[in-house]
Amino acid sequence: MGIFSDVFDLRPEIEKQLEKQYLPMLQDMMGISSSQARKQFQELLQQAKEESVEENTASLPENFGDILLQKEFTDANIKTMLERKRAEGVNNGDIKWWWNLHDFERRIMLKVDDIFRAATFCKLKEEQGLNDEEAAKKLRKIFPVFGNSDDITRGAGADRPLPYELKDRINLYINKRSQYDLEELKNEIEEALSVNALIRMNIQKGIL
Repeated sequence: MGIFSDVFDLRPEIEKQLEKQYLPMLQDMMGISSSQARKQFQELLQQAKEESVEENTASLPENFGDILLQKEFTDANIKTMLERKRAEGVNNGDIKWWWNLHDFERRIMLKVDDIFRAATFCKLKEEQGLNDEEAAKKLRKIFPVFGNSDDITRGAGADRPLPYELKDRINLYINKRSQYDLEELKNEIEEALSVNALIRMNIQKGIL
């Protein structure tokens, strides 16, 4: 494990849990064997560890969401950060969910998302004959885009990135809608600029 064994309080149970969760997804999505999926996962995990060191998040406690909410009343910087997120529809439950995850969980979740998006992007180009711009536009009607909401390079207005903290609530909403009115959901997404735009509209209406 090298340097990582000295830097991290490595939690084997977390790694095993993540491997169990993501191996079938990687195997199915990429059409690869179990051993290949395991190798892919280990590469993602290694990247997550390296990034944790570089960004100094390795030592964040797993109840960091609770800590943020507690310090909001005494730390002006945290208060400002959370106020900006709440302006985007984030609530206390969202903050706890995202920031109480292990740092590896957050990072690998986003990396697997990127793999899904890249695979779908290539599939749209190959199977539907779309160019890069067309495929990217269609991709935004398939997957929500998460990130810094001020990053206008990834979309503007209602199309800009959604806070990571909303990810679980959005997934639950889309899964629920998909079970009982999938066609209506598809129509709503098609009429909207993107999934992000539809999500923002539903948050403003109090639907989500």
